[in-house]
Amino acid sequence: MSVGEEVRTDQGKPQQSLGTAAARNLATTTKSVPQMQEISSRWLLRTLPWVDVHGGTYRVNRRLAYTVGDGRITFVKTGDQVEVIPAELGELPALRSYEDEEVLTELARRCRQRDFAPGEVIADFGNHTGEVYLLAHGRVEKIGTGPYGDDAVLGVLADGAYFGDQALLDPDAIWEYTVRADTATTVLILSRQDFEQVAERSDSLRTHLEQLRSTPEQRTNKYGEKEVELAAGHSGEPDIPHTFVDYEPRPREYELSIAQTVLRIHTRVADLYNQPMNQTEQQLRLTVEALKERQEHELINNRDFGLLHNCEYDQRIQPHDGVPSPDDMDELLSRRRSTKLFLAHPRAIAAFGRELNKRGLVPETVEIGGNRIPTWRGVPIYPCNKIPVSPERTTSIIAMRTGEQDQGVVGLRQSGIPDEIEPSLSVRFMGINEQAIIKYLVTAYYSAAVLVPDALGVLENVEIGRWR
Repeated sequence: MSVGEEVRTDQGKPQQSLGTAAARNLATTTKSVPQMQEISSRWLLRTLPWVDVHGGTYRVNRRLAYTVGDGRITFVKTGDQVEVIPAELGELPALRSYEDEEVLTELARRCRQRDFAPGEVIADFGNHTGEVYLLAHGRVEKIGTGPYGDDAVLGVLADGAYFGDQALLDPDAIWEYTVRADTATTVLILSRQDFEQVAERSDSLRTHLEQLRSTPEQRTNKYGEKEVELAAGHSGEPDIPHTFVDYEPRPREYELSIAQTVLRIHTRVADLYNQPMNQTEQQLRLTVEALKERQEHELINNRDFGLLHNCEYDQRIQPHDGVPSPDDMDELLSRRRSTKLFLAHPRAIAAFGRELNKRGLVPETVEIGGNRIPTWRGVPIYPCNKIPVSPERTTSIIAMRTGEQDQGVVGLRQSGIPDEIEPSLSVRFMGINEQAIIKYLVTAYYSAAVLVPDALGVLENVEIGRWR
């Protein structure tokens, strides 16, 4: 605008007072601290009981248990062809602890692929069991006869499971239930005949099977632990059984994991631009928030100690209709005593809410930290966006018992580390380089431990995209 030119308003009238654009040059702007979309509620970090670990390692001592191949089998898919990883056959009870790679490779090569349509029967009750089935993809139901003669679903199996494994050791084994495909299903089949042919040519496999058959069966309780011999209800003077409680000879040890980054700040910024907010403090605050987000992600997904990967196979269940129904949540609760919490992706919570709406049920809520948290059977369902959602729009729901006193799940950390700003989280000054940049090492140490197998359960392959 040239000197002497009259200022006019948007309506074309002469301006009669100082405008806001010019006035802002003399005004002080009120600013927020830097915001960050990545920050979540992090309920797992807030609800998990934390145990201080001295020496960086936590050893979980357990009573001796005899496992019988209850893991999952992993496959490799090339196009429409599926192959089992040979070493994964060691999860079958007949091949437990057997490590001859050449023989396992030959057994894997003899597995033949077969597809079943939804509703198709894979195995019939009462028939001879001559094959073991490795479930590569899909979901199947184990169906038995109920107490009144009707069909009863005994269980649901999904990817990585197996059934019919008794055929490898018992030539007279029969099917004790019917197996029916619930979805389109792909299995790999290993026949007893092929298994015996390989055993005839392999001295190591033959010796392994002979030792397996000759080893006396250990008396165990329903959890697979060595039974404690007791006497009860007797009278007179019978001999009282002698016993002892044995421990695992090689208990699992959890080493603290680590998340780190180096924060860099130029001295010019740190010295001159600190009003009204300290630049170094804000940079550290946002860095620590990102570190905590990664920490919770690792506690859920880490292949070594993450909750999803440390749940025992018999504590993993499948939804009977794909969607997370109240019946599935009850089944998940029934697998353990004193369940303290559920963790679920927000979209899984929404899917569960839709199922409740269909049945006319209204979940109770509980106030925790100023937030209204939905519950099921009084157990809070915390949202956790770190639980992955697959491209097929399926996810998992985690149920946990927590705390050392209840033999539950605990978080691990070490308090008192140098330059600590929070328990097990430190910020250490690393000096100033020749470019006048200050460096800080930001470190978090953490892990999680499952004290007994039934402390953790997972409802897997939960569909979250079905709306009808």
